[in-house]
Amino acid sequence: MKQPSMWNQLLQYLYLRKKDKDAPMNTNIKFMHGMNRISIFMFIFALIVMTYRLLFKR
Repeated sequence: MKQPSMWNQLLQYLYLRKKDKDAPMNTNIKFMHGMNRISIFMFIFALIVMTYRLLFKR
C-alpha cells in the first residue's frame, strides 16, 4: 500500500482532493482525521486573524 504524502493528506483534509478508497478506515482513524481537520481549520483561521490585525489595526 502506498503511503500518502503530507501534501496529499492536507488537500484531502481541506476537501480539495478526493479520499483514497484503498485507505483503511475504522472509528479511531475517522476521529483522528476529524481532529486533524479541525486543527488545520483553526490554524488557518488564526493566520487570517493575525494577518488582519497586522495590516489593519495600526
